[in-house]
Amino acid sequence: MGMNVGSSGGDDEVVSTINTTPLVDVMLVLLIIFLITVPVVTQSVGVTLPKETNVVRVTKPENIEIAVTKDGDIYWGVQPVPDVETLVTRLKKVAVLNPQPEVHIRGDDKSRYENVGKVMVACQRAGIMSIKFVTEPPARGG
Repeated sequence: MGMNVGSSGGDDEVVSTINTTPLVDVMLVLLIIFLITVPVVTQSVGVTLPKETNVVRVTKPENIEIAVTKDGDIYWGVQPVPDVETLVTRLKKVAVLNPQPEVHIRGDDKSRYENVGKVMVACQRAGIMSIKFVTEPPARGG
């Protein structure tokens, strides 16, 4: 802390130096406010996010492979299915098996989500308990 009491000459002198003490006080107050408000802004609801996993797909003979083409055509294995009602009827026949087979849906990446959604609804209507999506792993090394 510095204070000019006066000089020995008795003349009124103009002090040309800037007193930085109020500036430092203001900066410290702003720093404290900033440090207090930043954690409040970055808070979010605590949720457990899914972890990316690479599970090897085990192909069993009892699994059902359903493919959806980019045009919306549905295939059971390699046989075309004419409509969704036929798909539901075929799925109901296998839904009563014990253990129930898994349905693996292979949707073309250019296919509309609506077409894949119709297959999912058909599985739900038939009582299928396990639906899995078959995807390709991302290319490595870019």
